[in-house]
Amino acid sequence: MTLIDSLRQALLSVYELGGTVVVILLATSVVTAALILYKIWQFAAAGVGRHKVLAQAVDAWDRGDRARAAMLIEQSRSYLAPVIGQACGDPESFRSDRADAEAEDRFARLERGLSALDIISQLAPLLGLFGTVLGMIDAFRALQNAGTSVDPSLLAGGIWVALLTTAAGLAVAMPTSLVLSWFEARMRRDRVFANRALRVIFAPETGAPEGTARLRAHGT
Repeated sequence: MTLIDSLRQALLSVYELGGTVVVILLATSVVTAALILYKIWQFAAAGVGRHKVLAQAVDAWDRGDRARAAMLIEQSRSYLAPVIGQACGDPESFRSDRADAEAEDRFARLERGLSALDIISQLAPLLGLFGTVLGMIDAFRALQNAGTSVDPSLLAGGIWVALLTTAAGLAVAMPTSLVLSWFEARMRRDRVFANRALRVIFAPETGAPEGTARLRAHGT
């Protein structure tokens, strides 16, 4: 038996067990897993949450050590380093609102796909519930057609299969919602870091490191 035949047989078994809704949820789970893996790779490649060197650069800038700040910015692998570098290069011509827009553009790129995860986490339980309702309708229809010769196992088996779709929907939605919350939390922390870093760049206070101490706390 080839791999394609094995997959076809597995899908047929899933269809016979839970119907079309379970097959849809299974396909959704595969797409969701692929999207989550891609976002994890994208976050890791961009250096989301890893701004330790960049925070040190902002700290040096705040102390008035421009040469060290430029060196640290070049060493940083954070996706925010180009924005901070432009702001440090010419803070008078590179206005703060332009810097905010550049940073927000990078945030938007990293957040692509998160809306799809949000939709899946909300619709998967509803889709599972829809499958349960359809299954219950079929179960009671079979019970009605049985007439006086009612077999309790017929109803119990129909209900068991119907509830399977709800379980499948929750199995897809719960981990998706958990991972989505983790992604969003990391992006929120990065936004806080970028906002404070840019404010320090455009309004440095030499000899007052209190603001940059908070930056170091957010850089990991």
